[in-house]
Amino acid sequence: MLRRSLQLALGRDVLGRGLGTHRGGSTLDWNGKMSEIKKKIQSVLPGGAWTQLHDTSYLPPEHSDVVIVGGGVMGLSVAYWLKRLERPRGAIRVLVVERDHTYSQASTVLSVGGIRQQFSVPENIQLSLFSIDFLRNINEYLAVVDDPPLDIQFNPSGYLLLASEKGAAVLESNVRVQRQEGAKVCLMSPEQLRNKFPWINPEGVALASYGFVSSSSHAETPSGEEVTLKRVHEVHVKIDHSLEYQPVECAIVINAAGAWSGQIAELAGVGKGPPGTLQGTKLPVEPRKRYVYLWNCPQGPGLETPFVIDASGAYFRREGLGNNYLGGCSPTEEEEPDPENLEVDHEFFQDKVWPPLAQRVPAFESLKVRSAWAGYYDYNTFDQNGVVGPHPLVVNMYFATGFSGHGLQQAPAVGRAVAEMVLHGNFQTINLSPFLFNRFHLGEKVHEHNII
Repeated sequence: MLRRSLQLALGRDVLGRGLGTHRGGSTLDWNGKMSEIKKKIQSVLPGGAWTQLHDTSYLPPEHSDVVIVGGGVMGLSVAYWLKRLERPRGAIRVLVVERDHTYSQASTVLSVGGIRQQFSVPENIQLSLFSIDFLRNINEYLAVVDDPPLDIQFNPSGYLLLASEKGAAVLESNVRVQRQEGAKVCLMSPEQLRNKFPWINPEGVALASYGFVSSSSHAETPSGEEVTLKRVHEVHVKIDHSLEYQPVECAIVINAAGAWSGQIAELAGVGKGPPGTLQGTKLPVEPRKRYVYLWNCPQGPGLETPFVIDASGAYFRREGLGNNYLGGCSPTEEEEPDPENLEVDHEFFQDKVWPPLAQRVPAFESLKVRSAWAGYYDYNTFDQNGVVGPHPLVVNMYFATGFSGHGLQQAPAVGRAVAEMVLHGNFQTINLSPFLFNRFHLGEKVHEHNII
């Protein structure tokens, strides 16, 4: 669980937990300032060699306009869009704080890495459509002058969702919504499925949804009134390999701490009021452990294999050129593993993942598992959808969390949405009002049928 490392001061209340820091072009140039200071001091001293001052470059700044808690793909996306949309340039100081500077246990790098348009909620579809376009044209956003073009190995092979007779009507209804939002999705009969993907056994499949890569953009601006009760005034950042804490005064805090964002919200007093009230409404996000398995199958599906999601919930995609595949399956509530560690349950693959995949793709009968790992979902226990935008009572805390497995694929669009809310006071490109925090208190769930 999250170590005690970050302190959020609410008036006189001080609570604490620690995180490492991620520093970049958005923070002050401390090396440059130190150089100026040394020159000034040296100019007034008598001759003699210059003695190196104590290095403080590892410390975060004492002041920042925005502190983003969480340096994964969601937090970095918010940071990018804040700097991209700021006017004038350099007007906003942004500090990103990340507890795992190696990213060895970060959900961003441990995820399966798929991106799909096949959701049932229009806002989710729009988020993915923009993010697909962002990733396809990544060099228009993130290219560096005189550096080679970025290669993020974006492989737009699409998503293939399989439905049984029981789920066929819902799948067909979802496709209508997806097409209305501009997604390129087609329905396939078992016979069409067999012709397109001869390696699939269509037994038990009544209908399939095959999604191609596309892009779309919609404009809508909501308005609303906020109630001001309290603010976060500073964040105390724990320095790596040290007992020191660096206080950072800030105007805004972005909670993009992923699986640990519920705990960060508690530090800010979220959910501390009487049960049933807005003050007592918690951020319902917690860590859920998910396994990813890598296997090899020489006779497996070829290079044009889409990301396949079986009616059983098992899924897979091809990984690279060597007949390797990534896949897994989300457990039931009763099967949820202990999130205290990232150990892998190999029996889960044998019992829950391999049988349905081998039934769907007969070639997988002879697969050999090469490796496996576990990562965390930032699991929203309320409705498994993201939380985006400001808290109604802690008025300078904004959320970008709770996506329950589809955060990586929607991060470019979510980062832009949070930046729009911070800079303009409302969502300007995609109306994400259904994802606001208030819905937890009001009991208004976002009913997304395609949660993996």
